[in-house]
Amino acid sequence: MTLEELAGEHQTFGSMEKVGDALEEVLSKALTQRSITIGVYEAAKLLNVDPDNVVLCLLAADEEDNQDVALQIHFTLIQAFCCENDINILRVSNPSRLAELLLLASGGGEQPADLHCVLVTNPHASQWKDPALSQLICFCRESRYMDQWVPVINLPER
Repeated sequence: MTLEELAGEHQTFGSMEKVGDALEEVLSKALTQRSITIGVYEAAKLLNVDPDNVVLCLLAADEEDNQDVALQIHFTLIQAFCCENDINILRVSNPSRLAELLLLASGGGEQPADLHCVLVTNPHASQWKDPALSQLICFCRESRYMDQWVPVINLPER
């Protein structure tokens, strides 16, 4: 391994941490603004009715979920729809941390049954000025340039 490769790996890890932090911030703001949709079927309904207001799609699955054929078919269809409609997609590899974030940001309560798909919508033009959302959009764009159409991120544990 060369020094350049080693430096590139550290840079990627650092940027992944920043992307995870940005995602946490975006989810927190989206919950307070009520601009979030949770669940595969609810997401499909929203994508069918109003795809232009969706700015981010999160697909969350762990190792066990990767064996669920029906869920993978849903993911494939949602990914195809998002790509066709220029909606940024991220795959979250630890849904348990995503569940924690959604519960903490919403003030506790009961965990939704289906956290495999989370959509963030854009209710106001002011949200586009959000630096965390801009960072996520840039990360998705850079990933597509490197032919990684659905980048996988790991949310940092707290």
